[in-house]
Amino acid sequence: MHLPTNPLEADVIEAAGGLLWRATPGGRELAVIHRPRYDDWTLPKGHREPGESWQQTALREVGEETGIAARLTGFAGSTAYTVDGVAKVVLFWHMEATGDTTFKPNVEVNQLAWLTPAEALERLSYPGERELVSKASSTPA
Repeated sequence: MHLPTNPLEADVIEAAGGLLWRATPGGRELAVIHRPRYDDWTLPKGHREPGESWQQTALREVGEETGIAARLTGFAGSTAYTVDGVAKVVLFWHMEATGDTTFKPNVEVNQLAWLTPAEALERLSYPGERELVSKASSTPA
């Protein structure tokens, strides 16, 4: 990969996703997905398409990866890290499921789990995402 000599011209990967919540008799549960390509457990998220708002990206990606329609309920926070030396920023929104799931395992996402915040903190692979869940649920990471 060629890195620009001017840091102001460096690429930044933009992505968005969601903390998708549902209410159950036992309390709130959070959707967490497994990606076989990376063998990780993560919050649903993905790259912005040209002309898409951050919020549109978050709703589209959550829908694509979980099979669940949702509505935004508030901004949850962000994570930032590098991928092969390129900065990546991911903005997350709190979301509420508005319908039943039509999730079907596929090459990109092979599992969807609904977990309590404490269970999600144990299962999520990335510290930045665990921090978001911890702050959102007042459950210590």
